[in-house]
Amino acid sequence: MPKFPTDIYTEPSPLDGNTLANLGPLRRMAGLWRGEKGVDVKPKAQGPKTQVYVEHYELQPIDPQTNGLQVLYGLRYHTYIHKPGLTKMYHDQVGYWLWEPATSTVMHTLAIPRGQVAMASGQVAADADSFELVATHGSLVNGIVSNPFIEHAFTTLEWRIGVAFHADGSWSYDQDTVMQIQGLAEPFHHTDRNRLSKIGEPSPNPLALAEE
Repeated sequence: MPKFPTDIYTEPSPLDGNTLANLGPLRRMAGLWRGEKGVDVKPKAQGPKTQVYVEHYELQPIDPQTNGLQVLYGLRYHTYIHKPGLTKMYHDQVGYWLWEPATSTVMHTLAIPRGQVAMASGQVAADADSFELVATHGSLVNGIVSNPFIEHAFTTLEWRIGVAFHADGSWSYDQDTVMQIQGLAEPFHHTDRNRLSKIGEPSPNPLALAEE
């Protein structure tokens, strides 16, 4: 277990409010992104089904967050995915990518409108070109919470996401969601991967912009 200070209330001062300068490995993810060669392998009654997808991924800097002495810098994100040629949403997801400089920790939260939330984390070097984060079923700090039907029929045992940064400025992710599905003897690996290219720059706090 990590050692925490006795004083759990006092916040650090002064605090650097320049989020983009304090994002560690997440700095290269800030902005608007598009990927057109996503691949999803999901479970169906007939067996695994592979689906290609197009993705728009927006990551915007948030102001630094404090929990007493703890300081987190982060990106608020929204990724929305559709099948090529269609406008209907195939997958929608929101959450935060967070960086804790003091412990070199990246945290990734997600919420999807299927009734599921999760948080994965891992220690990452500030200049890392790649990293992996993990969430596990039953964990109180890197856990997965699902609605009763998902927990019953598609129990999520583990969720891993690997991120890699590329020389051309793009970045990619590779996800593995391990599920115990009713009727199957072995866990199913629901995988998603895509490579994202930048189409727009990030925007800071809009209220701060209005004050300039």
